[in-house]
Amino acid sequence: MKQTCKFCWGLSALLIVAVVSMAYVFVIPGKLAKSDDGRTTIVLSAVERDLVLSEMRGFLEGIETITTGIAENDMKVIAESAAKMGMASAGQVPVALMTKLPSEFRSLGMATHKAFDALALEAQDMGDAKVILTALGELMNNCTTCHAGYRLDIENNKGN
Repeated sequence: MKQTCKFCWGLSALLIVAVVSMAYVFVIPGKLAKSDDGRTTIVLSAVERDLVLSEMRGFLEGIETITTGIAENDMKVIAESAAKMGMASAGQVPVALMTKLPSEFRSLGMATHKAFDALALEAQDMGDAKVILTALGELMNNCTTCHAGYRLDIENNKGN
């Protein structure tokens, strides 16, 4: 009986440490500052900044392909392009980078990936270009909200 109780307490302690660690990783933001233009500055390493900007360019390139697909009523192109930017691609961001991003920024990013998945499903299942175009406009609101609220700067490692 005492052996089982020790195991339960040990497991409980381990779970508490895991929950606290995950809370730290996903809730505590990295370096943030207010920029001159009123946006929130997220301070990243050059490599991290390049990774975030590369993902954003990928979104923009995908939106271009989706827009062309809408114009040509090509649901296969729309579905394939949108799926590439869905939640499947969200797991490619390193945890160390995620810890530096504020929760609102991460939420916008996840909502954008989910919106791309929904767009892909719409193109596969219903194929209504008007519905897809409306959804794309709503999805792009995430992009403009993010760019209006945040900027990415490179951290200064010169000991300032």
